[in-house]
Amino acid sequence: MSQLPEDKQLRFVKQEERPTMSPQLARRVAIVGTLSLALFAILFFRLWFLQVLSSDHYARAASVNFVRPVEIGAPRGQILDRTGQILASSQRAYAVEISPPQLPVPVTAKNLAHPPRADAGLYNLLAHVVGLPTKRQRCHVNGHGVIRVSQIACAVAQEYVQLPYAEATVTTDITQQQLWYLSERQASFPGVSVQQIYQRTYPRGELAAQVLGIVSRITASEVKNPFYRGASANDAVGQSGLEGSYDRYLRGTDGANKVQVDALGNFVSVLSQTPPVPGSNLKLSLDAKLQAVGQQALQQSIASNYPANGGAFVAMNPENGQVYAMGSLPTYDENLFTRPVPQSVYDSQFGPNSGDPLVNRADQGAGPTGSTFKPITATAALESGAWTTGSVFDDTGQFCISGQCRHNAGNAVDGSLDLLNAIKVSSDDFFYNLGALTNSPAPNGGALQHWAHLYGIGRTTGIDLPGENPGTLPDANWRDHRNQLEAQCDDATGPFSYTDGVNTSSVKHPGWHRSPKRPPGGCGIADGTNRPWSIGDNESLAVGQGDVQVTPLQLATAYATIANGGRVVTPHLGLDVQSPDGIELRAFNPRPARRMNINPLYLETIRAGLRAAASQPGGTSAEVFQNFPEQVYGKTGTAQYNGQQDYAWYACFVPASATSKPIVVVVTVQQGGFGAVGAAPVARQILSQWFFGNKGAYVAGNSRTL
Repeated sequence: MSQLPEDKQLRFVKQEERPTMSPQLARRVAIVGTLSLALFAILFFRLWFLQVLSSDHYARAASVNFVRPVEIGAPRGQILDRTGQILASSQRAYAVEISPPQLPVPVTAKNLAHPPRADAGLYNLLAHVVGLPTKRQRCHVNGHGVIRVSQIACAVAQEYVQLPYAEATVTTDITQQQLWYLSERQASFPGVSVQQIYQRTYPRGELAAQVLGIVSRITASEVKNPFYRGASANDAVGQSGLEGSYDRYLRGTDGANKVQVDALGNFVSVLSQTPPVPGSNLKLSLDAKLQAVGQQALQQSIASNYPANGGAFVAMNPENGQVYAMGSLPTYDENLFTRPVPQSVYDSQFGPNSGDPLVNRADQGAGPTGSTFKPITATAALESGAWTTGSVFDDTGQFCISGQCRHNAGNAVDGSLDLLNAIKVSSDDFFYNLGALTNSPAPNGGALQHWAHLYGIGRTTGIDLPGENPGTLPDANWRDHRNQLEAQCDDATGPFSYTDGVNTSSVKHPGWHRSPKRPPGGCGIADGTNRPWSIGDNESLAVGQGDVQVTPLQLATAYATIANGGRVVTPHLGLDVQSPDGIELRAFNPRPARRMNINPLYLETIRAGLRAAASQPGGTSAEVFQNFPEQVYGKTGTAQYNGQQDYAWYACFVPASATSKPIVVVVTVQQGGFGAVGAAPVARQILSQWFFGNKGAYVAGNSRTL
């Protein structure tokens, strides 16, 4: 037998000497093999189940994943004046929106002030496309104070703190080319979309701005408010004015499209459509031409009477309460709020030095009315028996009680006066006397408080506008309550908050009671003397001074009561809502008038005094209405307020007995001086427009009565 080569023999011997697999290792190999086989079997049967048995189900699910709901906003209804002129409407626009959760780095409360680099880059790219600034600017964010970010980052932050899941509108002013650019490059702009919307527009800009109100994106708290039932997170709702009061009628019902998109989110087709339902139109009692003349005349008065800085007017029907005009200055262009506003623009328009243009001074601004209050005092004195229509008072130029003397404006001496002539010449001493005669230390006051309350002083009129100020009708109870608040504030060591039953105020009071430099009057809630109600307080009230706070609308309602024979009407603006094609859907009927049961003889005497004041020599507004064709009944007022220049007031009416177009007008001009100089000329132009279709001349008087 031949021998193998030596190298082959060696290899053969080594193979025979290889050790065999141990039982333990063999068991492990078997286990691993079995598990691998089981996993493979599970995977095989799962794939077979998905691809064969359930293929139809998952095909349907896949198609659903590529169907997107697209909300279609409904246009808000129009707001129309009494003649059908459009005051507010909606027009199509395209809104560039950002969804915070879909950004490259989702927005959180922690990164609002410092957007992540990926988001900041997206904001800058988008800003270049739509023409917005990229420079950082001041941005006020609720709960975060003022941050400095770009305009787009500001819009995202402000919306996020309101509704984290809602889209933030970046701009509504884009061109067709910008629209196409963004639509064709959706992958480059994650979280960005372009939506067709209906943008609110106000053709007359500043006309009746505070009355019409503001529309803006709904807030988180409003979503839960039953008043806004049916509104979605992206809806614009009325926030103030008539837009707020009648939101349920003006806001339509959104529609929706189901659209098919591809894997990249690009539009493929529309699968189904639910059209939106437009909101109803709201018709007002407001007269746009009269409103415009009122605002122009008020602006002229403010410009002519330095340092006048604001004012308001009301014109309404004394028979039924329909408001024909209601204006407030300073004002603003409503169209500012229909699109995103940079913080710098908002600050310049509505900052601390703007004069509060958002406040409707006609029904929210209250203060002393001066002598326009005197007809109310006359009613109280006559009805309580404290005075008669034939009683005579000797006006010597001063009125003294318990050594305390008051004087007429300019120390005028008016001699013997009955009530009619006291109203005509506006004798302060005469009405100080009536204030003393109607005073009472009772908690709720005496006859003056009783009849003033019946006229509507110290309570809301019920007008269909939100946020009406009830004003203040002071009495002994009111004084005691203010003294208590003053004492509590004086004991405080920090900011002290208190409420007057309507508004909450905060007084910064850093321990003044412990300092020798504590200012007189302490917190200013009361005068700091802790004195009770006195006869002098009632004397001040009798001439519309002191602590009384009345809105122009309240005074207009009171004068309407005098004009119509003693019925307290409810002022209102909304007449009816109509379908988009003009069919009346619902008429708004005001509350029935409340009768005061004033003696007709007393009303006639008061009206005669008001007529004399506006027409006879020596009447406080006779110069303003000299040769005016209509019979005007009016009263001037000059109110001292918070150490400022006097506030000018004028209240007047032309009753139904003298015209087929009865009207009452009240005007106030902040720091406008004497009523005949600052306020009556505005009322004359409003009346001229109402009766003759033109505002006529601006005629100022020179009466220097309070």
